Amino acid sequence: MRGLSLLATTIAFLLPVAISYTAAAELTPLGAKKFSKPNIILILADDLGYGELSCQGNPEIPTPHIDSIATGGVRFTSAYVTAPNCSPSRAGLLTGKFPTRFGHEFNPTGAKNENPAFGLPANQRTIADHLQQAGYVTGLFGKWHLGGTAKYHPYRRGFDEFFGFMHEGHFFVPHPWHGVTTMLRRKVLPGGGQGRRAFGNIVYGTHLSYNEPDYDANNPIVRGSQPVVESSYLTDAWSREAVDFIDRNQDKPFFLYIAHNAVHSPLQGADRYMQKFAHIKDIQRRIFAAMLANLDDSVGTVLKKIRQSRLEKDTLVIFLSDNGGPTRELTSSNLPLRGEKGQMYEGGIRIPFMMSWSGKLPTGKLYHQPVSSVDLHATALTIAGSKPDPKSDGVNLLPYLQDKKQGSPHKTLYWRQGHRAALRSDNWKLVRHSPKNKPDDWELYNLETDLSETNNLASTNPTELQELITQWQQYDNQMIDPVFK
Repeated sequence: MRGLSLLATTIAFLLPVAISYTAAAELTPLGAKKFSKPNIILILADDLGYGELSCQGNPEIPTPHIDSIATGGVRFTSAYVTAPNCSPSRAGLLTGKFPTRFGHEFNPTGAKNENPAFGLPANQRTIADHLQQAGYVTGLFGKWHLGGTAKYHPYRRGFDEFFGFMHEGHFFVPHPWHGVTTMLRRKVLPGGGQGRRAFGNIVYGTHLSYNEPDYDANNPIVRGSQPVVESSYLTDAWSREAVDFIDRNQDKPFFLYIAHNAVHSPLQGADRYMQKFAHIKDIQRRIFAAMLANLDDSVGTVLKKIRQSRLEKDTLVIFLSDNGGPTRELTSSNLPLRGEKGQMYEGGIRIPFMMSWSGKLPTGKLYHQPVSSVDLHATALTIAGSKPDPKSDGVNLLPYLQDKKQGSPHKTLYWRQGHRAALRSDNWKLVRHSPKNKPDDWELYNLETDLSETNNLASTNPTELQELITQWQQYDNQMIDPVFK
């Protein structure tokens, strides 16, 4: 009897353990994805000019990994963002709306990031908000720049994980910047005078007549919301964190947003990349080349992880820039376009943009119809099985890329930032780039015959000009005044 009692006691003890092991066996093992929802990886470059990638025509700086997204998928030749600078462009990207619809019109820098009035309004839902509700895990690694105070934190905007910084920029390595060559803007050179002068691994230049912004002031690298010391070059750190995120979440649908701060200033090139471009004589251009090559390798690290995890058929990969390149600041090229970051000419708002999805999108396709970053919101939500916001300004691009829909996704695209404004309607482009005391000085271009916007047709096509001004005003009447200036 004692033996039977001991056996019964043993069975009673082991039965819950056996049940727990049975339950565990029914869980999806890591790497064995059971979900029909595809992963979405959104890679955003910062201040990358239209003409700087190899696939965009630059023979000087190889970018094979970014190019592979285009060769393995679709490259858009007429893609736009919603603003010519960082914060409103990101607001449009994440909400699927022109940012002027909700007053997010301007681009804060420095201490303005900590103004409680500034940030992506809480009533605007992000891609991450929607995808979380659709059953996705969500992660952001890199730059936020949509409000630097607590109520705008990425955790409160749909992201499960955040590793990065809140403001508009950050030095790529901790001070005193070992292992990199740094170029800093100054009003006056150390020791006096103008021009360009090197002091060890730091180069100073007065070509823009102002000092380097105080990027790191009150702007730590944080994991969640806790400051950390990050010793790796930030471009490498973002890809390290992204790979770890994929590794931990490959058994479930995920949305991964890698918001690079490269190639945004400050100009800091890692030594191993500076050596690779030693043949470039201009030190400013050499640092830029090092930063871009580093960015390309970071993208390659993430793409390699997708291949190793056999997730190519389960993952939509998107790459684009947040606005055009600031040429004088970075040497960045927007050719063949006119203008640069901050302007409404094509060089400020038309960007490199590509996406790939093995088995779902064609390979090596060039798509020439106008598209916008707002389209990513509707595209992502549709493939996730979530209903896009009916107030979105974007459309789902997949039917157009899969030849299920013909024609253009957009007949008209609209922009406004203070006195600067633009409208594209078919191949006509309306631009207002005048000083504040000349608000009605509109320019008119035909992009089909004049992509570089060199021939202003406003005086010779008054009817077309007035028609586009009327269209712009109709859009503008739907917008609200900026919440923050």
